[in-house]
Amino acid sequence: MAARPFDALLLVSFGGPEKPEDVVPFLQNVTAGRGIPRERLEEVGEHYFLFGGKSPLNDLNRELIGAVEADLREHDVELPVYWGNRNWDPYLRDTMQQMVDDGVRRVAYFVTSAYSSYSGCRQYRENLAQAAAGLDLELVRLRLYFNHPGFVGPFTEATQHELAQAPEGTHVVFVTHSIPETMNDASGGPGVGAYRTQHEEVARLVAAGAGAHDFSLAYCSRSGSPHTPWLEPDVNDHLETLADTGVRSVVVVPIGFVSDHMEVIYDLDTEARKTAEKLGLRFARAATPDRHPAFVAMIRQLALERAAVAADPDTRRAVVGGCPPNPETCDVGCCANPRAELPAVP
Repeated sequence: MAARPFDALLLVSFGGPEKPEDVVPFLQNVTAGRGIPRERLEEVGEHYFLFGGKSPLNDLNRELIGAVEADLREHDVELPVYWGNRNWDPYLRDTMQQMVDDGVRRVAYFVTSAYSSYSGCRQYRENLAQAAAGLDLELVRLRLYFNHPGFVGPFTEATQHELAQAPEGTHVVFVTHSIPETMNDASGGPGVGAYRTQHEEVARLVAAGAGAHDFSLAYCSRSGSPHTPWLEPDVNDHLETLADTGVRSVVVVPIGFVSDHMEVIYDLDTEARKTAEKLGLRFARAATPDRHPAFVAMIRQLALERAAVAADPDTRRAVVGGCPPNPETCDVGCCANPRAELPAVP
């Protein structure tokens, strides 16, 4: 149960506004350097104002950290937990300075994104490198966990629960965040396309475990230029296609997300549900892992696994399905930055 050689565990997340006046400054942080006018950001911000001008993400992370800390204590793992965001308070730089002040030197970091892509992995590692510049900290990544039983299992359980209440013939729609096709192609390395492949694997595993015979993969939250090809189909378009083929009931499973943040409560619970109602589709949405005991335990297990790997590279990694465990460190060309080559932590 030893967490050595780590002094602390760092949960790294995206961040989100916590009050109405935070919304536009938060979106300016997210889109920095892209030249997006304030008027457009205010338009996007309307999604947040539907929920009181607040993202649920920070509160969800606070609750997750509380659950992780309790799990570590229960298993006698002495590892303090810190939290830093890329785009909002608590910012990564402030958290790292606090760790240094507390005497922390070697940190295992966990990213609240399970899949390979620039926006889901490398961009986090770039932000970590920038935040750690000049600080006496060593940052060690916990591997991506899309095929860890602690991630797949909660989705399988949640899908089973919804299907048990659904009529025969219900179609399961697995949903994740869309990304540009070029970003998908670069994920996992040039031409690998790991992002789509990993989601297809998770969809297959969850469907098999939940007894779903009719299922598909769709995408949400597309942004950017309409001239840039993104992964499709969009979930709303896909629901229309399903309705045209005679489907009358769907269970939507947000396998791209670890908790019920804005893409889930707006893009799925609000927008996709409205589309389903218009089409006469029965609509249910499966729960995300969030604070499921298996997901919380997975974070501890990944930290202990990484500590064991430091001593023995042949340590067995927990995975389900046909994909190998994601490597602890990424190759140089993995999930390349589409705009510029920037320093990134391993």
